[in-house]
Amino acid sequence: MPIDKSMQVLIVDDYKTMLRIIRNLLKQIDFNNVEEASDGAEALGKLRTGSFGLVISDWNMQPMTGLQLLQEVRADTKLKTTPFIMITAESKTENVVAAKQAGVSNYIVKPFNAETLREKIEKVLGNA
Repeated sequence: MPIDKSMQVLIVDDYKTMLRIIRNLLKQIDFNNVEEASDGAEALGKLRTGSFGLVISDWNMQPMTGLQLLQEVRADTKLKTTPFIMITAESKTENVVAAKQAGVSNYIVKPFNAETLREKIEKVLGNA
C-alpha cells in the first residue's frame, strides 16, 4: 500500500536550523503537511490535540529529551501506536537500546539526507 504523503508529520527539535533542514528534506520526498514543535512539551500538546501520522524527533533536547517524549507518547493510549522516528547525533549502543525499549519505530543518525529519511519512513510506515 502506498504511503499517504498528505499525512501530518510532526517534527520536534529545539534547534530551529535543524527543523528547517528536516522540513526541507521531507519536502524533497513529497511530505508537505509538516508541523513543528521546539520541545517535547509543545510536541505532546500538539500530538494530543492533532492527528499525526508520524513523529520525527531529535533525541537531544531540553528540558524534555526525545526519549522522554517517546516514553510519554507510548504511555498515552491515544498516541501509543503513532510511528516515531528518533534523530540522534551519536549511535551509542545504550541510546539505541534505550530507544528500542521505549518503543521507537526507527532512528536516524545525523548527518542524513532525503534518501535516508525516505527509506526510514517507508520502513516505519510499512512500505519497505
